[in-house]
Amino acid sequence: MRHGKKFNHLGRKTAHRKAMLSNMACSLIEHKRINTTLAKAKALRQYVEPIITKSKEDTTHNRRMVFKYLKNKYMVTELFKNVSVKIGDRPGGYLRIIKLGNRQGDNAEMAMIEFVDYNEVYNPNAKKKKTTRRSRKKKTDEVVEATESKSEETTEEAKSEE
Repeated sequence: MRHGKKFNHLGRKTAHRKAMLSNMACSLIEHKRINTTLAKAKALRQYVEPIITKSKEDTTHNRRMVFKYLKNKYMVTELFKNVSVKIGDRPGGYLRIIKLGNRQGDNAEMAMIEFVDYNEVYNPNAKKKKTTRRSRKKKTDEVVEATESKSEETTEEAKSEE
């Protein structure tokens, strides 16, 4: 019976599951989004969100606690320097899971898991880049000036012929 067992074991032994989640968490911090199965994405979200919460306060104790889970000092540095600064004001819900459909070979449900603040497409509060079309405007101004000068020349020629 599985009474009181709240997390998905993912069909793996404890050591394999912990190593896999640690590696996936490092990949997520490095690349800001990864593609995986839906079950692994949900398990990874439960694994990573408390780590991100710990990274908001940069103390030696918190760094050591995060290193216990990630086991990669470069990813700990990346998390504390870059990711926590960008996500710092958010009160939770740091990750987004987007379903991608089923995998070709075994029909497994696939999902993309990503940091919420690193996706500009889904982020409504992000600053929009201004797109300038200066080169077009200059060309149209030149064309307008050229046509105006041609029309003035033709009107002068018409007056001179009369």
